[in-house]
Amino acid sequence: MKSQSEVFWYSLSICALFVLWGAISPGHLQAVSSTVTTYISEVFGWYYLLIIMLFLSFCIYLIFSRFGKIKLGKESDVPEFSLPSWFAMLFSAGMGMGLVFWTTAEPISHAFISPPTAEAGSDEAIRQSLQYSFFHWGIHAWGVYGVVALVLAYFKFRKGLPGLISATLIPVFGKTRMQGLPGKSIDTLAIFATVVGVASTLGFGSAQINGGLSYLFHTPANFGMQLIILAISTVLFIGSAWSGIGKGIKYLSNVNMGLGLGLMVLLFIFIRQKTPSSSA
Repeated sequence: MKSQSEVFWYSLSICALFVLWGAISPGHLQAVSSTVTTYISEVFGWYYLLIIMLFLSFCIYLIFSRFGKIKLGKESDVPEFSLPSWFAMLFSAGMGMGLVFWTTAEPISHAFISPPTAEAGSDEAIRQSLQYSFFHWGIHAWGVYGVVALVLAYFKFRKGLPGLISATLIPVFGKTRMQGLPGKSIDTLAIFATVVGVASTLGFGSAQINGGLSYLFHTPANFGMQLIILAISTVLFIGSAWSGIGKGIKYLSNVNMGLGLGLMVLLFIFIRQKTPSSSA
């Protein structure tokens, strides 16, 4: 418990420093983060693509191998949730609000505004836009989610170890190191990366919701409105997490899936109505 408490305070301190940096000098933080992101993309882009493909291949291998039959829990354990609810929670957590917006906005942007390499509006740009969109929103991301989730679940529920990234590395580096400074550093980095990812999702999501409300109801489209949306979203997020997986998160995920399926049905109906008939 003491080790986990130290990790919490380390992570909180680092996150607070970045928040303070962004509040005092947002332009400098944006420039530095953009430079680092560009460098990683240009220098390690090949490594990123290779790792993603290996993760996905590993997941496919597990599905059809004997290891796919290992229960992520004790032998006497039974599933806590039904398959539809479990799928709804996984899908909602993995995709979130980005699925509705970016799966449409991203291919349009790549095809007609800022294509990766081709000329905007060309057939090649359209093909590239679909390739990038399928890579971002297809099964590749689920390969990464799957590997991390499987490792955490196996060591947490099967082996009874703490739900920490460092605990999953004990067989590789040993228990002493993973309970010491190396393990704390790994856990701190994992928490910081998670916080940054969630913050980015909430930030983009608030802007998207603000844009939708402004378009439909002519509400102000400014930072103040986005801050209100962000505060409401944060309260709902904390409330659902506080109520536990079996209550708030489960019910919200089921409702989310129902709304998503309804939206998909409406989309197909309107597309069919807008599509010219073959005889026209």
